[in-house]
Amino acid sequence: MISIGTINEMSQTEFVEAFGDVAEHSPWVAEGAFSQGAFATREDLIVAFETTMLDAPKKRQLDLVRAHPDLAGKAAIAGDMAEDSKREQSGAGLDTLSPDEFARFTDLNDRYQQRFGFPFIFAVKGADKHMILHAFEQRVDNAPEQEFTAALAQIARIFRFRLEDRVAES
Repeated sequence: MISIGTINEMSQTEFVEAFGDVAEHSPWVAEGAFSQGAFATREDLIVAFETTMLDAPKKRQLDLVRAHPDLAGKAAIAGDMAEDSKREQSGAGLDTLSPDEFARFTDLNDRYQQRFGFPFIFAVKGADKHMILHAFEQRVDNAPEQEFTAALAQIARIFRFRLEDRVAES
């Protein structure tokens, strides 16, 4: 665990090296969060990541959403995901799906991607495959703008979980 004091002493390069992977393949979020320091608490750091994402132009937000892997999708099979994503999906049991469950995830991933043009985002930490499938089925018919907002909210939850795992509470 890294202390807030240590984080506040980091250069931008050190900060991005330590936290550039919090936002899936999008170190620009860490760069923006760094510019909002010094941080009094871990919560301030989490808010800086979320604010950077929410203040970004929609195109940049969309690129961030699209940087996330499908849940139990091709990237998971190929092992082509960020380490945090691998660990999170495994913790939710997505690496041990039955053939029928895998087929359901594949169908939902395909339908979702066709409808929205980006992958289904769900902060899987603390969830199981049944909870994720239920959320998937509930959200696949949302309006596009509603679902884009939901995706950003889920990414903010991912930021929170990942930063809580790395940064000591002040």
